[in-house]
Amino acid sequence: MPEEKIEKLDTPTPADTKTPATRKRKVKGSNRIARWFREMRSELKKVVWPTPKQIVNNTFVALTVMACAAVVIWLLDLVAGEIFVAIIRYIPRLIQGW
Repeated sequence: MPEEKIEKLDTPTPADTKTPATRKRKVKGSNRIARWFREMRSELKKVVWPTPKQIVNNTFVALTVMACAAVVIWLLDLVAGEIFVAIIRYIPRLIQGW
């Protein structure tokens, strides 16, 4: 079996990676705020904004769903109230029957 020559890869050591080029600069407060606004602006350019027709359609759908939910909650409240009133009316009759 022939001997294989193992080469040592030149991997940077932690001391090598701390060159001035790779070290982070400390950013002053005003530069941080300016950088944040620049990044925010670039991200907002990537947003796909809805068309006015889509806005109207989505608003209509949202209002319709809210109205349906309100009606369902109102009906559940009405039924629960009637059940509660029926129980309250039935309790005295139940007590008198004992």
